[in-house]
Amino acid sequence: MKNSIIILMAVLALAASSCGGSGSTTGRQKEVTLSAAGATFPQPFYNLAFKKYNEAGGPLISYGGIGSGGGIKSLRDQIVDFAATDAYLSDEELAEMPGEVVHIPTCIGAVVIAFNIPGVTELKLTPELLEGIFLGNIKMWNDAQILAVNPGLVIPDMEITVVYRSDGSGTTYIFSDYMTKVSSLWNEQLGTGKALNWPSGIGAKGNPGVAGTIKQSEGSIGYLGFEYAFAQQIPMARIMNSSGFFIEPTLDSFTAAAAAEIPSDTRVMITNSPNPSAYPITSFTWIIMYRELAYGRHSRDAAEAAVSTVKWLTGEEAQAIATSVHYAALPQNAALQAAELLKGITYEGQPVLK
Repeated sequence: MKNSIIILMAVLALAASSCGGSGSTTGRQKEVTLSAAGATFPQPFYNLAFKKYNEAGGPLISYGGIGSGGGIKSLRDQIVDFAATDAYLSDEELAEMPGEVVHIPTCIGAVVIAFNIPGVTELKLTPELLEGIFLGNIKMWNDAQILAVNPGLVIPDMEITVVYRSDGSGTTYIFSDYMTKVSSLWNEQLGTGKALNWPSGIGAKGNPGVAGTIKQSEGSIGYLGFEYAFAQQIPMARIMNSSGFFIEPTLDSFTAAAAAEIPSDTRVMITNSPNPSAYPITSFTWIIMYRELAYGRHSRDAAEAAVSTVKWLTGEEAQAIATSVHYAALPQNAALQAAELLKGITYEGQPVLK
């Protein structure tokens, strides 16, 4: 009898140790493998965060950086547990999905304008100059319009080569969303989108591809996620914001842009912020997933692991990881809204988080 009691107590202790509260890592989650895909913009954060979470007992997560467009398609085809995008889904895109989709903001990043000009490490650019360069109307680095904004700067007589994303990209969406707000000509000719009909330049796949192309090509300029330019030590331009200040891309200037009202579904673009301290090409990035997770061969264990993972991603521990790799943490109001959205995710009609 005594031995039976001891065995029963051991079993109960083991069960307790493997059943944490909502959002905690568990032994059972360690057995689960999740699949995710999408944006390369936040990929340095996700790769490190998912690795840390798995080491702490969370599920093994396979993340493919295939661009926001690829991530949205993967979720639409129901071949991933969740996807990542830097461009929130429009009402039309949401209507095309086989189920209701929620957007969970995970951090704040910025699209920077990186350049490779021999002998030049600092550069100021206005919205007008960005329009002229990326639409192909300013073709030389020593153009009088560029020199006027950068007095005293010695810029070589060199042709400008624009580098853009060749794949469907949330980074392109963020940049073009900003440009559409500040340039009527851009709005007429290119507009906002994840893929654009560029008038000239070189296409490269993913943020890593754009960074590599700029790094290797003298005279080039392109748009990419801040972390990629930082990691490759590629010079980044100061951009004139809506208040007329030339702002350096920093975590503080990204955070300043996020001081905005956020709708309950979190679908908002924060580019061209009115905050005088804000870097103007800044955005949230999102994990997207279905509100009802009982689809295809999706198991309850996978559903619980996916929601717990995303909840952890928006919490303090993961947000500290985000700042360590040069993304700004979520403001409190965005984190609270993310938590509310996660509470509404179900499996067979029952809330996944208890």
